[in-house]
Amino acid sequence: MGAGHAHRLYRHGHSPVHGLPPHTKLAATFGFVVVVVSTPREAMWAFGLYAVLLAGVAYAARVPAGFLLKRLLIEVPFVAFAVLMPFVAEGERVEVLGMSLSVSGLWGAWNVLAKGTLGVAASVLLASTTELRELLLGLQRLKLPPLLVQIASFMIRYGDVITDEMRRMRIARESRGFEARGVRHWGVLAKSAGALFIRSYERGERVHLAMISRGYAGAMPVIDEVTASRAQWTYALTLPFAALVVCLLGWTL
Repeated sequence: MGAGHAHRLYRHGHSPVHGLPPHTKLAATFGFVVVVVSTPREAMWAFGLYAVLLAGVAYAARVPAGFLLKRLLIEVPFVAFAVLMPFVAEGERVEVLGMSLSVSGLWGAWNVLAKGTLGVAASVLLASTTELRELLLGLQRLKLPPLLVQIASFMIRYGDVITDEMRRMRIARESRGFEARGVRHWGVLAKSAGALFIRSYERGERVHLAMISRGYAGAMPVIDEVTASRAQWTYALTLPFAALVVCLLGWTL
């Protein structure tokens, strides 16, 4: 997997959550999201308890509320979609502040907002406490198809390489007095995009040839063997099991 690779969502720390093996955190996050999605939308109190559980994880991981809330902005497009649902959905209508809204649309909007927000928050907490390299090792440990793990690894590593190449090309254009101000400059940007594609393709070929010359045969060597003790599994799965209890109560009450 190579050397460590930090990302912007990651928050360096030494909390108990940071110290958990990555595959245990991946399994816990996936289980929590599945339980949240399985909860009936009418059990509104259950989603409040889920939020409390996530707040407890954030506290244990020492992730500030501001850090978490700022990264939740990624779900703004889904919020916009949910806001429109009561206006466009059909069925029984109800008057709210002088507006005629669909009852099924209101329930649908609540369902999207509640489950989407909790899912995104759980994912942000996972990314905040686990480095990308560790996530890849965790996926490998959970027996995800090796080819998918390799694709994800290359995508992450060369995403930064391509981004840095774009930055250098932008600086080169600006140093020559170029500044995109309108449609007439799109031709230059299109040529830059084409040059970037060719450079990226050539770089990929060189990397592939270098890997083959070093004995690559379709599988990456495992440098670090990630293991987890029973206590670590128990600690990690506390979140999804607590959420499962809430879900069962939501279906029965």
